Amino acid sequence: MSKEILDLKPTRLWKHFYDLNQIPRPTGQMEEVTKFVIDFGKSLGLEVKQDKTGNIVIIKPATAGMENAPVVILQSHLDMVPQKNNDVVHDFTKDPIEMKIEGNIVKAKSTTLGSDNGIGVAAIMTVLEDKTLSHGKIEALFTVDEEVGMVGASGLQPGFLSGDILLNLDTEEIGELCVGCAGGVDINATWEYKDVEVPEGDIAYKVVLKGLKGGHSGTEIHLGRANANKLMAYFLKDAISNFEVRLSAIDGGSLRNAIPRESWAIVTLPQEDEKDFLDLVKEYEGIYKEEYKAAEVVANLSFKAEKTELPKTLIPEEIQDGLINAVVACQNGSIGMLTEFEGIVETSTNLASVKSSPGRIEAKMLARSSSETRKDEICSSLESAFALAGARVDIENPYPGWQPNAQSKTLNMMAELYEEMFNEKAHVVVVHAGLECGIILSSTPGLDIVSFGPTILNAHSPDEYVEIDTVEKFYSYLLKTLERIK
Repeated sequence: MSKEILDLKPTRLWKHFYDLNQIPRPTGQMEEVTKFVIDFGKSLGLEVKQDKTGNIVIIKPATAGMENAPVVILQSHLDMVPQKNNDVVHDFTKDPIEMKIEGNIVKAKSTTLGSDNGIGVAAIMTVLEDKTLSHGKIEALFTVDEEVGMVGASGLQPGFLSGDILLNLDTEEIGELCVGCAGGVDINATWEYKDVEVPEGDIAYKVVLKGLKGGHSGTEIHLGRANANKLMAYFLKDAISNFEVRLSAIDGGSLRNAIPRESWAIVTLPQEDEKDFLDLVKEYEGIYKEEYKAAEVVANLSFKAEKTELPKTLIPEEIQDGLINAVVACQNGSIGMLTEFEGIVETSTNLASVKSSPGRIEAKMLARSSSETRKDEICSSLESAFALAGARVDIENPYPGWQPNAQSKTLNMMAELYEEMFNEKAHVVVVHAGLECGIILSSTPGLDIVSFGPTILNAHSPDEYVEIDTVEKFYSYLLKTLERIK
């Protein structure tokens, strides 16, 4: 069914998006997709540059009569978030994305779609190959490894770009002109220990939580969706307190910028407590379905326990208790709102991943804030909670926010153009998600920046989709914008 995409309009844009989705491109696996883009640029006879980090710039000269126009940087990132449901067989390192059309949307078959930021990449490729357009000189910037740590943008060196205006194509709501975003930082908490023996007479169960919505930890963190790691910890704390339950292994969530949808834990307990333990599992499933009936699809939410083989070892009791107490205490979700932009989150955290391996447990978090002070405060709070629980805490990969420029000439022009084209006003916004704009600005000072794009919903989850009609609207607006920049 994927090839039905090729009949959509603009046909060349959808063709490039289809081709991109045949290439495995999870964050950290950029070799094949960067070669694809380099070969594409060279096939057009355009100048192609690549820096040490892997970022690519393809330079398209100005069209006749536009030689004196400002130089425009068109920018999107090449990587995608690899998320799938646990019952789906898909290897993001080698399998293409299988797409399908449902009414006015394109989505994937139980995996992320890659429209974030593949639609932006495809739009830039379409601009580069179209010889009928009117525009000034274009620097098409394709960054790598954006989704984990903004690695590509952070590796940009001064002088790699020479543009005057940056159009970032990574905003996910048609009609929005984004002029600012939050900064972020990674927090890692690690416990190391020696495993201990399982008490005689115990039995083992695997407890599995699945069916949560998940989503983008920036754009959807304020929607009140459940965090699988938090829900698992609430249950385990109760079970340990009442039934001498011991934890052997735990695995919940994956990427920092994805709200965790699933978690499982292997536990042991005395056989005489089996019935009461199973009753508690059933009770918690009912609690979670009631608590989150407004934010989740409760028909999909499942919290079950199945008997399993007795594990060989357990996590030491003091480590187990420290982990669970820290996860329960960890601030998660929206923590503060911006006062000057109604409805926009200022500060948040996402308890993204809790995973054990022999002798080691690691919890990974992402803190975001439009305020550097508040970002430092939340880092300190999380560090305190996990350090008190006996973990080593490392704070890594900070990246700056993008401060709004109220004097932006490009913004004013684009707002007027949007109303002129579509007979409706564009919404000027600041987003809580992380965009590369602030980082690029630090390596190329003086850029006038606006971010925009088509409507993409549920990014970073298997429910991701892009609205078809907004892609055509977005692309026509991009072309008129390039023509208007004189």
